[in-house]
Amino acid sequence: MDSGRWKNLPAMFYETAERRRNKPFLWVKKGKRYRPVTWRQAAEEARHLARGLISLGVERGDRIALVAENRPEWVIADFAIMSAGAITVPAYVTNSVEDHRHLFANGGARLVIVSKSSLSSRVLAAANQVEAVETVVAIEPHSGQATSVDVVSWEEALARGKAHPEIELASPESEDTACIIYTSGTGGLPKGVMTSHRAILENCRGAYRLLEKLGLGEEVFLSFLPLSHSYEHTAGLMFPISLGAEIYFAEGAETLGLNMREVRPSLMTAVPRLYETLHQRIRLGVARKSRLAQRLFEEAVAIGRKRSEDRALSGAERLRDPVLDLLVRRRIRRRFGGRLKAMVSGGAPLNPDIGSFFLALGITLLQGYGQTEAGPVISCNPPFAIKIDTVGPPLDGIKTRLAEDGEILVSGGNLMKGYWNDPEATARVLADGWLHTGDIGLVDEDGYIRITDRKRDFIKSSGGEMISPARVEGYLTLAPEIAQAMVFGDRRPYLVAVIVPEEEFAQPFAAGERPKLAQLGEDAEFLKALGQVVARVNRSLSPIERVRRFLLAREPFTIANGQMTPTLKLRRHVIGEVYGASLAALYEGKGAPG
Repeated sequence: MDSGRWKNLPAMFYETAERRRNKPFLWVKKGKRYRPVTWRQAAEEARHLARGLISLGVERGDRIALVAENRPEWVIADFAIMSAGAITVPAYVTNSVEDHRHLFANGGARLVIVSKSSLSSRVLAAANQVEAVETVVAIEPHSGQATSVDVVSWEEALARGKAHPEIELASPESEDTACIIYTSGTGGLPKGVMTSHRAILENCRGAYRLLEKLGLGEEVFLSFLPLSHSYEHTAGLMFPISLGAEIYFAEGAETLGLNMREVRPSLMTAVPRLYETLHQRIRLGVARKSRLAQRLFEEAVAIGRKRSEDRALSGAERLRDPVLDLLVRRRIRRRFGGRLKAMVSGGAPLNPDIGSFFLALGITLLQGYGQTEAGPVISCNPPFAIKIDTVGPPLDGIKTRLAEDGEILVSGGNLMKGYWNDPEATARVLADGWLHTGDIGLVDEDGYIRITDRKRDFIKSSGGEMISPARVEGYLTLAPEIAQAMVFGDRRPYLVAVIVPEEEFAQPFAAGERPKLAQLGEDAEFLKALGQVVARVNRSLSPIERVRRFLLAREPFTIANGQMTPTLKLRRHVIGEVYGASLAALYEGKGAPG
């Protein structure tokens, strides 16, 4: 694939659609079956909608907000916006009215496209407060609330475009802004990242060079992460389009396992939290089996780890390995559909033990690294030279170097143009053609990058020691009894934590009911048992990393309560505010000891 032959993303899409024509492109579950939208249908609707948007007054350079779950209309709207010469501004469906108001006002959105009625109520409430918004296009019937903006149905917008075939579509330059994607806000107010057509096309080219040895052909992707996130937007949408691949939209996190068996994807991208959940589900399933099955599974993992780490197998292990592959690993791989070439982990650090677990089962898991400001992919492990405790070497065309303090700097055609309406923040992170990532790392002799932490996420104890919270949290959540954890201790003498226990671990203490965290927090026996788990984890950590005391969370960290981003990262500042007083009390001898 040579991305250089495409000047912009619509050119890539329409050329691929012309080649693929009536072959299936986008698959969505309707009832109990997946049903396709063909390449021709998607391209025709994108052109009609683009002309419809222009007839509604959209001009080149206008920002158009897009608020929808992953569905064919999301993709069609994205290309229609760019084909009208405008800029897509995706928004998370989990946004509150205030979140939408900030995004619409900061981005100066002139028009908003929204899908479900449940979403349009928040969108219209926000649009009523933002002077720039003139029109809302509703994919489905809207909530019916009073509004000061014009509301146009999706069908009407398409009809307007069909009625004006003479309207000329735009052909953006490669350096024009394709989208403004807002950062996830893990550390505060989101910023709008201006990403050019060239930056995304460069990422597609680099991804192709990385994966071409897998034998890329008729690929099938399962889209799970929100398309409003830069990682899924590039790696889960634009890259598959560049290959002419089929894209299936997963129904949700709770049905992902079923969807994988139905879809049988060949490639998939996800965040570490998904792999942690899959790891725990597999482990829990094995725990319910016979002792013989458990022993065979553990042996398959142990030998698989040795093989994936290029350690020599004994004669007996070499004999047993193919038998274990047949009895254990192949059955696990069937749960992923049976034709998976690779899964890619990005968006946050992957625990190396989780990564090596999947590699041991014969599942190719590639850890990558990126930032919204970089297209977003910077580096990734190549499929036949995996170092799972690293994020691999830079993609083709991308350069990296380390600053004096170890910060990773990035240069290449994948970099953002800057932050929307924020020249000061832009100047802080872009200097002399290099993106200052804020991540600290090392580079080994093969050019593989190892992330050690984020500059802003370091915990500095009152004794001056620098501690990586992500590392400690990774060890805690690797324990099968712990679902989620956040550690705290900046300018304090030691670490404390907020912990969410696994439901199966908590169940015996809940008297046959679904465990309620508020009640368990008052249960001395449960807190003692959880304290023993934390003490066990502490034995794997250095003295300064050990969690001395902890408290039980009042509820799991979720997107709904604002304590996680839509890509399942902890919102540390939010959790810190919710539990601030209780965390401080842990330093006064309250809470459970680890």
